[in-house]
Amino acid sequence: MNIAVIGTGNVGRALGTSWAMKGHQVIFGSRDPHSQKVADVLAAAGPNASAATLPEAGARAEVIVLATPWDGVHQVVEALGEVAGKIIVDATNPIDPGFQLAVGTTTSGAEQIAGWAKGGRVVKAFNTTGWENMADPIYHGEPITMFIGGDDAEAKTVVTGLAADLGFEVADTGPLSTARYLEPLAMVWIHLAIGQKQGRQIAFKIVRR
Repeated sequence: MNIAVIGTGNVGRALGTSWAMKGHQVIFGSRDPHSQKVADVLAAAGPNASAATLPEAGARAEVIVLATPWDGVHQVVEALGEVAGKIIVDATNPIDPGFQLAVGTTTSGAEQIAGWAKGGRVVKAFNTTGWENMADPIYHGEPITMFIGGDDAEAKTVVTGLAADLGFEVADTGPLSTARYLEPLAMVWIHLAIGQKQGRQIAFKIVRR
């Protein structure tokens, strides 16, 4: 699958590198695809990875993964250009300075992105844990849980497969509006891992009996 990963920070690098190593064709989208930072990411990701400008990456991809800071997401979506029909995975969290949610309760960052990305099939995913767990989601031999939400069933099936490729167990929380709960869940992880200094090697998992 052709996947555009928009962002070359920790999250984008972890996701894109792992997918490239699983055989997907990964295009890292960047405002400066020839930068040293991007070169370092490509070296780590291997031969299935390439880099392009934002509109080029979006045009070449079947799936677009947004892995950028929240304050630049709107501009990124605009720079991507035509995204109608494409699956857009929102891995962002709408966090303001001081680790406060910028939106919530009656809407979500993912729903705002769906409004900006006209015709895009938005799925919320890869936002509720740290990048270390995206690179290695196995704890004591068991997969941790990745929560996803979206309105397009086919798009969620694709994203479920991509999460499973990384090693996650997937929990579908329902429509895109459930991002209103998934984004605060990310804040729980942040407060535990960083605020309470429990460390980033912690994760959420659904257990059943």
